[in-house]
Amino acid sequence: MKKPTAIKPASGKLGILLPGMGAVGTTIIAGAMLVRKGHAKPFGSLTQMGAIRLGKRTDNRSPLIKDFISLASLDNVVFGGWDLFPANAYESAMDAKVLTADHLNLIKDELSAVKPMESVFFPEYVKRLRGENVKKQTSKRELAEAVREDIRNFKKTNGLDRAVAVWCGSTEVHREPTAVHASLKAFEKGLDSSDGSIAPSQIYAYACLMEGVSYANGAPNLTVDVPAMLELARERQVPISGKDFKTGQTLMKTILAPGLKSRMLGIRGWFSTNILGNRDGEVLDDPESFKSKEVSKLGVLEQILQPEKYPDLYGNMYHKVRIEYYPPRGDEKEGWDNLDIFGWLGYPMQIKVDFLCRDSILAAPVALDLALFSDWAHRAGMHGIQEWLSFYYKSPQAAPGLYAENDLFIQQMKLKNTLRWAQGEEQITHLGHEYYD
Repeated sequence: MKKPTAIKPASGKLGILLPGMGAVGTTIIAGAMLVRKGHAKPFGSLTQMGAIRLGKRTDNRSPLIKDFISLASLDNVVFGGWDLFPANAYESAMDAKVLTADHLNLIKDELSAVKPMESVFFPEYVKRLRGENVKKQTSKRELAEAVREDIRNFKKTNGLDRAVAVWCGSTEVHREPTAVHASLKAFEKGLDSSDGSIAPSQIYAYACLMEGVSYANGAPNLTVDVPAMLELARERQVPISGKDFKTGQTLMKTILAPGLKSRMLGIRGWFSTNILGNRDGEVLDDPESFKSKEVSKLGVLEQILQPEKYPDLYGNMYHKVRIEYYPPRGDEKEGWDNLDIFGWLGYPMQIKVDFLCRDSILAAPVALDLALFSDWAHRAGMHGIQEWLSFYYKSPQAAPGLYAENDLFIQQMKLKNTLRWAQGEEQITHLGHEYYD
């Protein structure tokens, strides 16, 4: 990736398109509206509240990130998207019960005005949901062209200068790449023949990239992580990133595992289970959709702990992940972890973690940051895979043949150093030897 020579300013309006306007999508939209009206603060958002150190510690230069780089202001953001159900954003948010009615009623009129466009839906990819607000086209080529038209109309109607897309929809069933994903030519031929291996999320991604809209994949779906989409992103000079928002239990793993590894503490077993009652939990109750999530969740520890390099510490670790659909819990997910660890001379110890979290409350600022950073990257001329955004993902996308870092602290350093690099500031290594010369 070449260093930006000039970064276009964030002038005009930015559209944030969300395929999926359920619990996560409406929490993003409502949250941004509440923040810009002064009713709440954007806790959890690096773009809104995070600072970045520049230069030496003695320089005392630590501006907010939003003051250091040219990010779109929330005042200039317009939300839109697609959903399987026709309810407007206010109705959907009330049904999701993530935010209180007191909060939602403060922005009822503005939120009610956000209505989902008809969605692309193939029941074989999300088996536990029914599609009510679905496009009438049956050909996958026609569906892709219809989504492209949606994007053009949305930009024109709202007077937008540019747009980004962040997938906030359901987890699709697990699929491996096939011949249709091997090249852009093969993929477009597959659209013409309505190839069964082309998922709804891939139709959205194709349409977005064709329209010059960057795409961030917030689910473990096979979407932009195939050669066809990499080729299209390069051809259209558009940023892509993915996959699967790193929010609850996996966030805790990427915090705890690096700490244990840094002290050379061994792990015999790591058992993880979740109970979740929202639409995502219902979808994951299907074994094929759970498989997509399981693959995403299991890979994190493997990369961080590097058992091939540390066989005595992690070579025989048993790792199990479970997700259970439990309707009474709603969006208030509980993630429970048991770690069987060992230290000096092999003596055993245990760690128990019970994370009573709110799934969409954790995901909303992640999705907002991805939208704003993706827009900045596009204006900086940074196209293709944005590995520096791995900070936000369970299964970070990296160049073919290159493993992705899952250590949260390495990811954060990579993100901030990318901002420094692009802005012409010195990258920070934390060596600090100059203070002791």
